[in-house]
Amino acid sequence: MRDFLIAADRFTSRLGTVALWMAGTGLVLMTVIVFAQVFVRYILNSSLYWAEPGSVLIMGWFIFLGAAVGIREGTHLSFDVLLMILPKWLQGWMHTISDIAIGAFGIGMTAYGWSLAAKASSNVIPGLGLSRAFDFAPIIGGGILLVIFTVERILRRIVGLQTLRFGDLVEE
Repeated sequence: MRDFLIAADRFTSRLGTVALWMAGTGLVLMTVIVFAQVFVRYILNSSLYWAEPGSVLIMGWFIFLGAAVGIREGTHLSFDVLLMILPKWLQGWMHTISDIAIGAFGIGMTAYGWSLAAKASSNVIPGLGLSRAFDFAPIIGGGILLVIFTVERILRRIVGLQTLRFGDLVEE
């Protein structure tokens, strides 16, 4: 199991890197679109009718991708005041309970996001001409990544491999 998780770490690390690059690219792209919309509206006295819905769609992707990677890398904020007073052996259990809750949230995101996408699929996003189901794709994608990354964290902890938490120092 330990060897499998070490090999799986290479895959999930690459998956996280790709998701983070996509999130960063989305942030830059959204910034460019919003700037272009402001320029076109106030300088050219016209409008890019697709700018607002396109920016919102891109924003959903970079928020959910970035949050999932933050969970994997241990950089997402957490509320861990209780952990400061608990004994070391109990802290691991609390981290695992936290990861289970996050994984359950990811399952909920995926299931309910899929349900919402199915219900909205017959409608169209004005300005983009895409199915409204695309509005919920970032929720589904982010939920799937949350599940993958939290299962990995739980299994790593079970076999004794390190999992980072917010504020941990990484030794290089």
